Amino acid sequence: MKIIEIKTDTKLSKILIGEKIANLKQYLPPVKTVIVTDKTVSAHYHSFFNGFNVVEIGEGEENKTLETLQYIFSRFVELEVDRSTFIVAFGGGIVCDVAGFAASVFMRGLRFGFVSTTLLSQVDASVGGKNGVNFHRYKNMIGVFNQPEFVICDSDVLKTLERKEFIAGFAEIVKAAVIKDYKLFQYLEGHWQQALDLDEEVIGHLVYESVLIKSKVVEADEREKGERRLLNFGHTFAHSFEKLTDLLHGEAVSIGMVLAAKLSEKLGFLSRKEYQRIYTLLGNFGLPVDISLDIKKVLSAMKQDKKREGDSIHLVLIKQIGEAFSYKTKLNKLEEIIHDLHSDIG
Repeated sequence: MKIIEIKTDTKLSKILIGEKIANLKQYLPPVKTVIVTDKTVSAHYHSFFNGFNVVEIGEGEENKTLETLQYIFSRFVELEVDRSTFIVAFGGGIVCDVAGFAASVFMRGLRFGFVSTTLLSQVDASVGGKNGVNFHRYKNMIGVFNQPEFVICDSDVLKTLERKEFIAGFAEIVKAAVIKDYKLFQYLEGHWQQALDLDEEVIGHLVYESVLIKSKVVEADEREKGERRLLNFGHTFAHSFEKLTDLLHGEAVSIGMVLAAKLSEKLGFLSRKEYQRIYTLLGNFGLPVDISLDIKKVLSAMKQDKKREGDSIHLVLIKQIGEAFSYKTKLNKLEEIIHDLHSDIG
């Protein structure tokens, strides 16, 4: 097991990479514990939950809502949760986001930790302290910054994932490499097949390096005032695709990264060769690299992104693999940008 600590002004969060879920109890305080999970995870780990109070929520992005929060709060009241109770989010990114938010605001804040059961949540969603829900068409619009006390990342649980969901998690690993770590990108180019085959050593290395990158960014800028914006590489495009399609988050991020890399090339920041390396690597992982959508609908969805500032929006572009930067553009230029990019993918 490897441990990465994220130290912020208010909290210490420990990411336990390679720890087994069977050891969860040793990280829990000697108080009442409530597990928040979803139906699929509950079906897989029903026997493991014996002896715990369990709150089960629905699956999918459509359950990342205020209504789900109300249900969780109602269950907390039924279970007589008090300020000493410890909350464990046991699931993927949506469970961690919603349960982390619920714990952060119920009775003005409860202690909580995560058991991350998807690749995407192990490398991204459960790490960094962003907890929240969507509001109407706005993604992650209501939430808080609050670090979990621990995150358990057990590679064995990844074996229960549907293939499509497992593959989607690699998008966030590629993202971490593209924005911050050229050596990790090279490693991915040389080990993508082993990663897809769930080689334990390769997966452990990828999770560790991805979390290490994110931990350093979060420590430098917990509340996304500057450096942390780089973690949104591909996401401004991706969030619009998620609103308009049934793509998984990682799939949408993959396409968003291709568009952002292509824009970086067209503006003269990124070489054609490095753009092609990014495009090829994503394709090797079986991730989508193109999409056909109504440009006006995409533009409308992008205007609802929370990274918008007045008549401008922040995109993340790259100068070279391993070096990203924030690029502010006017909203009225987006339609032209998207149209040009979409006709020049590949």
